[in-house]
Amino acid sequence: MIRKINILLFCLLIFSCKPKQQKTESGTDPHSYAEPENVIVKHLDLKLDVNFTLKTITGIATWSIENKNGYDEIVFDTKDLNISKIYLDNNVNEEAFFALGDKDNILGEALSVQIKPGTKTVTIEYTTSANAESLQWVAPQQTAGKHHPFLYTQSQAILARSWIPCQDSPSIRFTYNAEVKVPAEFLALMSAKNPQQLNKNGIYHFEQRHPIPSYLMALAVGNIAFQKISESSGVYAEPELLEKAAYEFADINKMIKAAEDLYGKYLWERYDILVLPPSFPFGGMENPMLTFVTPTVIAGDRSLVNLLAHELAHSWSGNLATNASWNDFWLNEGFTVYFERRIIEKIYGKDEAEMQEVLGFKDLTNGIAEFGKTHPDTRLKLDLADRSPDDAVTDIAYEKGYLFLKNIELTVGRDKFDAFLKKYFEKYAFKSVTLKDFERDLNADLIRDDESLKSSINAYGWIYQPGIPKTAQLPYSSRFDAIDKLKDKFIGTEDISHLEKNLQSTNEKLYFIRSLPDSISNNKLEKIDSIFHFTHSHNSEIQYAWYLLGLKRDYSPVYPQIDTFLNVVGRRKFMEPLYAQLLKTPKGTEIAKESYARNRRNYHSVSTRTIDKLFNGK
Repeated sequence: MIRKINILLFCLLIFSCKPKQQKTESGTDPHSYAEPENVIVKHLDLKLDVNFTLKTITGIATWSIENKNGYDEIVFDTKDLNISKIYLDNNVNEEAFFALGDKDNILGEALSVQIKPGTKTVTIEYTTSANAESLQWVAPQQTAGKHHPFLYTQSQAILARSWIPCQDSPSIRFTYNAEVKVPAEFLALMSAKNPQQLNKNGIYHFEQRHPIPSYLMALAVGNIAFQKISESSGVYAEPELLEKAAYEFADINKMIKAAEDLYGKYLWERYDILVLPPSFPFGGMENPMLTFVTPTVIAGDRSLVNLLAHELAHSWSGNLATNASWNDFWLNEGFTVYFERRIIEKIYGKDEAEMQEVLGFKDLTNGIAEFGKTHPDTRLKLDLADRSPDDAVTDIAYEKGYLFLKNIELTVGRDKFDAFLKKYFEKYAFKSVTLKDFERDLNADLIRDDESLKSSINAYGWIYQPGIPKTAQLPYSSRFDAIDKLKDKFIGTEDISHLEKNLQSTNEKLYFIRSLPDSISNNKLEKIDSIFHFTHSHNSEIQYAWYLLGLKRDYSPVYPQIDTFLNVVGRRKFMEPLYAQLLKTPKGTEIAKESYARNRRNYHSVSTRTIDKLFNGK
């Protein structure tokens, strides 16, 4: 009875005035309940048992903590976890007092644990929910082999808390060791040092000796094989995809060399790639030492490997120097897009990089138009309090962030800007970076109180004001300029002969499709399709661009292909615009509803959360 009273009093004390927005070491994080300025995690020892039948993971998370000021409470982030037991300093027989706060739809529940001033470790025994948002339990028919299920996690931005009780803020970093038990026929992989062969007992051990934030925690389990690319890199995939994937990613070592030449040594030991089932909601996820990628990047001709350059670049911008808050997501993604295009230029030439710049700028201008030029979400500095950090995943963070950095390069010169970036990555290696850190370094290392240069760079305008500054230097591609002239000739005369000779690369074809007017006739679309066969392309980017245009023109050949596409592809970048366009017409709405009802269970929660909003607004 006394124990129950003590628990009740502890709960009342903890939650009587617990705010949503908590302070972190690097400022205020509106997306975490953790209080690292009081007690912070430093290392995780994790034991996991993966159950495909129940679609749950049973875990034991032992956190080594730092409590400099002798606080009597540590706070973790959780979401839909079933906490069975918590104890301190390996004292299994004495359970610690703990309490879960009220559930928030975005943040989940705060887990507050009573500790002692001298407590060194906190052990939490728990089981995930069958509906854990980070976990995608892929049915056999949704895999390449069609015979075995597959599991993968997606922790970014704040979904790690749904499979591990953690201090789920990008400002908090920790090392980890893990033991994972899986069915004997499956291989387990993590964002750590990985096995390359099946272990018949189904037990795997992992070590990540570099401190990482929780959103880079990752796990994948399935019928997975490995193929070596070099001594320090390789590719994992289902056996049916392995040879194609290894061919597609053969340039990875060139990319690593190019990246190191630009901004310093790769510090993560190995760089491996895992090809996931097609339900994966993103193009890639930069999990340390093991990038997760969508199979939609496998075009057969290495034409979409700029995505791989992007994920590799994250090994510096994001994984090494991490945005301390999701309000400053552009510090991860804007830097990474800039780095990616420098890698592409170094390997594939300036024309290729310029074409990607222009395509990215088109995405940016379209994104700003959708928001509205004065919308606050078109600023780099966001305010995501009481909102999902997923709202930051727009072309603003990626392409406006890139364009800002490119404009700095054009203002101060490439050599000076390269020196700045190399120093930046060295200074913040394995640390989290605030916007104030960046602004301070920009002034100290580049502007140096030169008011004229400060005005030319216009950091305030780029970061804190909506839209694109009027003084921005915009990207240009001579290759695309030539395509514009040929396109205009085709629109006027239907002469497609010169286009056939000049549209060779994927980027050239994408630009052509995306620059066609929405008013183009179906006869012209048929003529284009007869030459380039876009409707039946095996390149996912071309398929998506062509299908979107076809829907706008009610071009009948695309409809069965779109249905097939939505049945096998779960990448949100493609799905959201296609479903949105379908929902604009009665005919399309019927197709969209039937497709989504059939496929929703096969999509990841990251994608369904977005697509559900489209249907709810219908």
